[in-house]
Amino acid sequence: MLIDSHAHIQDPQLRPDLEGVLERAHQARVGAIVCPGYDLQSSSAAIEIADQHPQVVAAVGIHPNYLEDWRPDSLVQLADWAQHPRVVALGEMGLDYVNGPRDKKLQQEVFIRQLELAGKAGLPAIIHNRESHADVLKIVREVGPLPRGGVMHCYSGSAELAAEFIDLGYYISFAGPVTFKNARRLSQVAAAISPEWLLCETDSPYLSPEPFRGRRNEPARVVFVAERLAQLQNYPPEELASVMTANAKKLFGI
Repeated sequence: MLIDSHAHIQDPQLRPDLEGVLERAHQARVGAIVCPGYDLQSSSAAIEIADQHPQVVAAVGIHPNYLEDWRPDSLVQLADWAQHPRVVALGEMGLDYVNGPRDKKLQQEVFIRQLELAGKAGLPAIIHNRESHADVLKIVREVGPLPRGGVMHCYSGSAELAAEFIDLGYYISFAGPVTFKNARRLSQVAAAISPEWLLCETDSPYLSPEPFRGRRNEPARVVFVAERLAQLQNYPPEELASVMTANAKKLFGI
């Protein structure tokens, strides 16, 4: 069994076919799916889906690319949702210096407030980091280790940076890009992560792994990510799947 630790199955590309998406995941032996929000509307939708489907759990948060959704009472709403029994994490939150707002201070402020909320709520944090490695590490250090830790989702940094995050209690999760034929550096990083800190994900509907690159992604394809990680780790696929499943269960309390 595998757990897709990050899939936006509430996305308009997937929700109309939700029953098919979940059935294909079941056939692929994906036993659970973590569905993170990226704004208030998608966070609410994640909870709704998790309420209706026992194999799905939700996370709530505001992605740096959706800060137009941030308002003074947003944190109150997130704090309220954090008490919901189907919510297992805060996020997706973080920094994005490629597609996010030019106002980096605003990005950082919203990230800090969500991280602090994760600590108060006793939930792990799901962190987005795109070309903002130094500032993400700085903020995570300043806020300090969370009681329940977190995960660096769709990891794209160095092995040295990963070690810093692991020291702060964050798992390292890989998605479809680790399967790409030209992903030599990322493959080297994935090979260097200790299995007990490793997670796999799809980031559906984005970043479909080989041999589906460029197509709409879905949780069933997390199997291809897991198989590539097993190759890189020189680990029997079934054993690494078991380790990563245990990691996800521990992190998210599934």
